[in-house]
Amino acid sequence: MGSDVRHVRGEAQKELVKKFEVFSSNGRSRWQVWSDWITMSAIAVSNATDQSHFDEREKQYLSIAGKYTRPEMEAFTEMLALLVVALEDNPEQDFLGELYMCLGLGNDHSGQFFTPYHICEVMSAVTTPTEEFQQKIGDRGWVAVCDPTCGAGALLVAFANECRKKGINYQTNVLFVAQDIDYIVGMMCYLQMSLLGMPGYVVIGDTLASPSVSYDKRGLLPVDKGNVWYTPMLRISVWQYRIFMAQMELVTQSIRKERVADAPKSEPQKSPEAPKKLEKPKNTEKPKAAKKPQRAPEQEPVFSEGKGGQLSFF
Repeated sequence: MGSDVRHVRGEAQKELVKKFEVFSSNGRSRWQVWSDWITMSAIAVSNATDQSHFDEREKQYLSIAGKYTRPEMEAFTEMLALLVVALEDNPEQDFLGELYMCLGLGNDHSGQFFTPYHICEVMSAVTTPTEEFQQKIGDRGWVAVCDPTCGAGALLVAFANECRKKGINYQTNVLFVAQDIDYIVGMMCYLQMSLLGMPGYVVIGDTLASPSVSYDKRGLLPVDKGNVWYTPMLRISVWQYRIFMAQMELVTQSIRKERVADAPKSEPQKSPEAPKKLEKPKNTEKPKAAKKPQRAPEQEPVFSEGKGGQLSFF
């Protein structure tokens, strides 16, 4: 098998492929090497700031690392460093997505194909008319965007770059939410979002069967079953304040509901008796009582549109 260097563009991608091919020459599966590198890199980023999932992810990291020699682990570190430098030099690219497809790692049986980055740029430009978008931020304080089939995150990355071009600080004004059914692809998205300073989170799961939901209407408090990966930028003070306020709003809502439920109910007054000697009206048919609207059964919280804003789906 010939080298894959000729299929990629850019010096950073070429250098990364050269290091990646060393593992293949040692008889290791290309897919396994890629998935292990992506997983360990994502865990290293996550565990630096997210203590809620630290133990289980650290255990997973050590389990994977045990399969590799020290020189191989050093090669993984160098590959991550190349990714960091590449995105810092040129944030307007889908570095991992392009590399993933060029190396032939996509799942053909699942119809896995990533939208080219230049197409994502056009879609993002159409989605964010400057005046309308800035007005939403002015009215709501910030907005949230979601890609329910994120892949490696090209569409969200392009959206962040479009905001930057239009003078919108996406690090403080935009919450990015991504979801994908493929674990490794979701981790690729998480890495690129994290390294580009995009506040938000990635949910691993089937969007159709188990769409990402949140306890609050704006997506700050996602229902986390261990499948949510929070980017480091979500830990800065402005987002932590918003998360705290969303938590307080939920608490006050529950207290108000409890007070209403515990309030004493006054007995209905009896209507005075009608006179005995009264002629019955000709029309004795009783008017049909209006049906009371049935209360919807309780279910898991979902994103809903409201005056405060909601997630916008691409």
